[in-house]
Amino acid sequence: MSSNTTLWDVTLNLLDGFKLNAVIFFVTLTISLPLGMIVTFGLTSKIYPVKWLCKFLVWIIRGTPLLLQLYIVFYIPGMLFGMPMRNRMLATLIAFVINYSMYFAEIYRGALENIPKGQFEAGKVLGLSKTQIFFHVILFQVIKRITAPIGNEVITLVKDTSLARVIAVQEILMVAGRYIGYALIWPLFYTGVFFLSATAVVTFVFGRLERGLNHATGE
Repeated sequence: MSSNTTLWDVTLNLLDGFKLNAVIFFVTLTISLPLGMIVTFGLTSKIYPVKWLCKFLVWIIRGTPLLLQLYIVFYIPGMLFGMPMRNRMLATLIAFVINYSMYFAEIYRGALENIPKGQFEAGKVLGLSKTQIFFHVILFQVIKRITAPIGNEVITLVKDTSLARVIAVQEILMVAGRYIGYALIWPLFYTGVFFLSATAVVTFVFGRLERGLNHATGE
């Protein structure tokens, strides 16, 4: 990296790094949201080995730091199996997807369990199948209940993308840190503008979504 010190040059360099943060963010969301639902089906399964396995995985992932999980995904394959993870971005995505899938799964599970049992029974009385009950009666209520907690997790994800630097992914904070070698500290603090802008967009989107759902239900 050159010793460019103008605001414009620094901004362009940081934007290059922030592109990787954006990739981590969008890939994680795209995969972990549906994967979390699959884990939720396991958590609520009546097949007890499946249920307890899913509970164990959720407990492990939620009980350990994402930072540690990044190290495990990147280093353990090489240490234990002689198959080093050569793609740092892939290791990052695997760790993030697994982590956020488990958090989303718990959010989904909590929302499903808070739906009154009488609504399931009413659907059965009307002759609806379990699939019809879920899609026509339960799904919209679940979406409404999970919007706020999912929004909080998505905001956390925006900030968590910076953790990728610990395995040398060239995200925005790592790019900014290089300026310290030129006795420049302000680019590091300037990264806050990028994160604040991203979280503002997420907050706006989920705020509009919540208001839309409230309007749809007459609240």
